[in-house]
Amino acid sequence: MGSSRWFSFTTLCNWWFRYSFSKSGLKSTTTDLGDGTVMHCWVPKTAQKHKPSLILIHGIGANAMWQWNSFIPELTHHFNVYVPDLLFFGDSYTTRPERSEQFQAKCVMRVLEGHGVRGMMVVGLSYGGFVGYSMAAMFPEKVEKAVVICAGVCLEDRDMDDGMFQVKSVDEAVDVLLPLTPEMMKELVKLTFFKPVKTLPNWFLNDFIEVMCIEYRQERKELIQALHKDRNLSNLPKITQPMQIIWGEHDRVFPLELAHRLKRHVGEKAQLVVIEDAGHAINAEKPKEMYKNLNSFLIHPFTGSKQENHSNGYKFE
Repeated sequence: MGSSRWFSFTTLCNWWFRYSFSKSGLKSTTTDLGDGTVMHCWVPKTAQKHKPSLILIHGIGANAMWQWNSFIPELTHHFNVYVPDLLFFGDSYTTRPERSEQFQAKCVMRVLEGHGVRGMMVVGLSYGGFVGYSMAAMFPEKVEKAVVICAGVCLEDRDMDDGMFQVKSVDEAVDVLLPLTPEMMKELVKLTFFKPVKTLPNWFLNDFIEVMCIEYRQERKELIQALHKDRNLSNLPKITQPMQIIWGEHDRVFPLELAHRLKRHVGEKAQLVVIEDAGHAINAEKPKEMYKNLNSFLIHPFTGSKQENHSNGYKFE
């Protein structure tokens, strides 16, 4: 674990991502919300009035830059892009006890309001999808469209007991999603990728764990526990905005059944896109397909008609 004492590849990647975000017209900002909560967010250096605002919300693991970097250069051509670090990721934290996705949603919205953002489109990946869905449900007058990517917002606490997931308990899920050893990191890669990289050197994995996975581990564990606790579909609000659901066909973190369940729950306002030959980490595994679908939904109106397309590696339902 001491490799980063002299040279850290992870820290170097972090530096490169910061440079990439800045080159794409974004700047790093920190907002003190005044209640023991501090939020970091990438925002446009100069917001363009003619561009719509787009919020990108990351999932568990690393920080926002690692999950959205490959999409930023293209998206900033079309949108005023805002990329927050959720609480206990990157430079965002709180001394408050709340751990729900609703609290995360409120904090993100307060930051955006502070930057003068009123209307917006929200894209949430995995855990970020829970937060994005909450934003759409809690602030319907501000969120115009929502995209939920591989986020099991429709899961119920009984699904674990019914054997839907690869893991058998929330504690086991925590151990996999918040790895502390190279062996567990390799298990996470196997779980999240349809075609996982087979050669991941231990020195790199140790370095990544040391830089990205140690800080706020207990708080992140509490975030995962809060997602699952007393969760019932009957308590999930139905959002009324146009919505796109993007899912990896072979997602083993949140199985595809949860995508169909979410589409049924939301109804005709929702479009489901299933990306073939992809697992949970479709932002890393199928970024071109994911971007193409995001782009078409966010820029062009969704009519609600049923479509199917297998030739491009994804299908609409």
